[in-house]
Amino acid sequence: MARDDDAKGRHRAVPSSRIGRLSGFGRLAGGVAGGMLAEGARRVASGERVRMNDLVLTPGNIGRLTERLSHLRGAAMKMGQMLSMDAGDALPSELSEILAKLRDNADFMPPRQLDRVLAEEWGSDWRKNFRRFEPRPIAAASIGQVHRALTRDGRTLAIKVQYPGVAQSIDSDVDNVATLLRVTGLLPKELDIAPLLAVAKEQLHEEADYRREGRMMQRYGELLAGHGAFVVPTLDEELTRDRILAMSYEEGRPVEQLGDQPQDVRDSVFAEVIELVARELFEWGLMQTDPNFANYRYREADRKIVLLDFGATREVDRDVQQSYRELLRAGLDRDHAGVRQAAIDAQFMSPAVVEKHGEAIDRMIDIILGEMAKDAPFDFGDRGFVPALRDEGMAIAQDKAIWHIPPAETLFVQRKVSGTALLGARIGAVVNIHAIVRDVLERTAAT
Repeated sequence: MARDDDAKGRHRAVPSSRIGRLSGFGRLAGGVAGGMLAEGARRVASGERVRMNDLVLTPGNIGRLTERLSHLRGAAMKMGQMLSMDAGDALPSELSEILAKLRDNADFMPPRQLDRVLAEEWGSDWRKNFRRFEPRPIAAASIGQVHRALTRDGRTLAIKVQYPGVAQSIDSDVDNVATLLRVTGLLPKELDIAPLLAVAKEQLHEEADYRREGRMMQRYGELLAGHGAFVVPTLDEELTRDRILAMSYEEGRPVEQLGDQPQDVRDSVFAEVIELVARELFEWGLMQTDPNFANYRYREADRKIVLLDFGATREVDRDVQQSYRELLRAGLDRDHAGVRQAAIDAQFMSPAVVEKHGEAIDRMIDIILGEMAKDAPFDFGDRGFVPALRDEGMAIAQDKAIWHIPPAETLFVQRKVSGTALLGARIGAVVNIHAIVRDVLERTAAT
């Protein structure tokens, strides 16, 4: 969850009823359609050629989509955030712009609605627990918002409060967003988002369970106890409820803002993040699968990384662990044939894809091995190879006869791996990923 002491956004009540949320999608669809008609009429009158994407992706419609999804919050907004992390380089620039705004901004509940949620969870006399409870949130995101509070015994807490109605609207919100993006043509036809929809619903139901998130936060605290690079907030069990997660407040700046720091700081922070992801996958078998940049903060005072938001934490299946182990071993050894076979065994792709598009697959493997398998520092900020990968992948995706959906458990892990690489690109880190991954693989070979 994004956090900023000068939280962006504004007071806007969250639509909590099924009818209220459905009407929100209806108004959005109507506004987009009206914008398309107006733009189409203008272009026809001026003698311009009219194309569907040109009508949808107008500044007015982009603004409508961003504003309405921010207002709805819940799964509607989270779906946009997840798409932006999962499909990043495959999306049109205009849609990426919308989704980037959804990562960074959210409206927050007006005081009356906030007080109603707190009273329902803590009782009408909830203020007795605090010396001070800051009514303006320090963070506002898709599922809830965070407030800073000072307890009677002098502890500073971060209180995450879930928006009313979002847990009950998850499935319908995800379906409505997907339908909207398809109907308006904002998603490329080559991009199959069906597996993303299933993953989104499952993950969002887990994220809406704040007691579960508290337990996962405690597990990470135990796993990282004594690790000098990371800080995990401490759960306040007494104040935590179904829709309230209370934890210690930890200072820190957004990690994606480290681009202004010296190269050695960026590199050391990101090296720790890569090792953490590798340990999650191969040592613990437990992974926080949401790669949102806002889940990492950097505390300059002691150069530690603060980990936040454990709602998307889940166990990693042993078969998935082994599949990634074999894939990475082949990659580190620059074994082209081994990478191709490991990708098939892991069900990243089907044998039919290799049989029909083998040359394109081989070119993609060559690009990846040429860029990332070197035992040397890798510049994550250099994305020059991405367009070539995207073009090859889109060409294969157009062949609907061989479309293939990887196992859901693999998709969870791949989200985290891909999102971590995007974070490295954002801060311009230069890290020897080969050495880090090989070290973790060797240390965990017997586990």
